[in-house]
Amino acid sequence: MAKAQDMNAVMKDIMGAFPVDTKAMEDAFQNQAALTEKLSGVALGAAEKSAEISSKWTKDTLAKLNGMAKVKAEPTDYVKAMTDFASASAEAAAENMAAFAEVAKKVQMDSVELLMAAGKDIQADASKAVKKATDDVTAAAKKATETAK
Repeated sequence: MAKAQDMNAVMKDIMGAFPVDTKAMEDAFQNQAALTEKLSGVALGAAEKSAEISSKWTKDTLAKLNGMAKVKAEPTDYVKAMTDFASASAEAAAENMAAFAEVAKKVQMDSVELLMAAGKDIQADASKAVKKATDDVTAAAKKATETAK
């Protein structure tokens, strides 16, 4: 009579022949966490710089409005104050938009640098993992072949 195979033993043997490297998973998690921390630092730094630009722009605008709101001796002085305010506001807008653009440019450059470095690390880790897996599978195959003889 044919003896029924113990499937649990067969599966245990199969899984034992292809071990899972939990260290690689832990390393991948740590690398991802480190990358996330660095990218968060870039984003938070940009947010801080943008808030500084906005705050300064607001303070400058309020100071200019304060000067425009003062009582003038002649009606033409009001027109001049409004014209000066509009001109100064347009100039400030151009300067501040350029400052925001610089912040965005820096964020882009820093992010690309971080992602390129992470890509190189991931590629190196993947190469190591594939080599290790290949070595493990080769060793398991040799062991299985020797056991079968």
